[in-house]
Amino acid sequence: MSAAAPRRPEPVPGTQLAFAPAPQTPAAFQAAVGASDAQRAEVEAYLGLLTEWNGKMNLVGPSALAEFWPRHAFDSAQLLRFAPEAATWADLGAGAGFPGLVLAILLKGRAGAKVHLVESMAKRCRFLGEVAAALSLPVEIHNARAEDLGIRVDIVTARACAPLPRLLGYAEPYLKRGATGLFLKGQDVVSELTEAAKYWKFEAELSASSSHPEGRILQVKGLARVRKV
Repeated sequence: MSAAAPRRPEPVPGTQLAFAPAPQTPAAFQAAVGASDAQRAEVEAYLGLLTEWNGKMNLVGPSALAEFWPRHAFDSAQLLRFAPEAATWADLGAGAGFPGLVLAILLKGRAGAKVHLVESMAKRCRFLGEVAAALSLPVEIHNARAEDLGIRVDIVTARACAPLPRLLGYAEPYLKRGATGLFLKGQDVVSELTEAAKYWKFEAELSASSSHPEGRILQVKGLARVRKV
């Protein structure tokens, strides 16, 4: 489909949970994503480390901790339903670890699994490294600008990283190496697509999020630059 005429948001058959109230508790999260007891325990441990470190460096706002299970853990985990066979991922602007650390926990133990966490701020990389080491996650951390890396992955993703025209610039090296983009976006994604089409040609598909009625999952392929952003 054309970037200038994005499809109305709709689920991808076989990969999308219908929207319902997102899971509010660890048990509900486990049931919603089909996590094992060990995976649930590791996501809980991640929350504990995030809470501890947040007191030192303000990684996320207070509301993020209060809404950890529905708005952050589950929001991140739903991406696996769009790419169930993907083993290698790059999370651009990884920040406090959404979606990358959640994906790494759920991918742990899968043959060839690795999540590249790309983050330009050194203090955030220290936190990501602490969680990855504590939980023995299949993670590689890159304290670098996303567009400067030459990583080959199955999926490149990002959440609350940048408006789409700039985000596509960050993701361009990964998409050109064969990755598919899966980006967590909000209610303004259609206007972002319209603006991005001034600078890029690409195939785009929108799907409704399972974590919030205004959320969207944007799938991007076939990226080519039209002019500089």
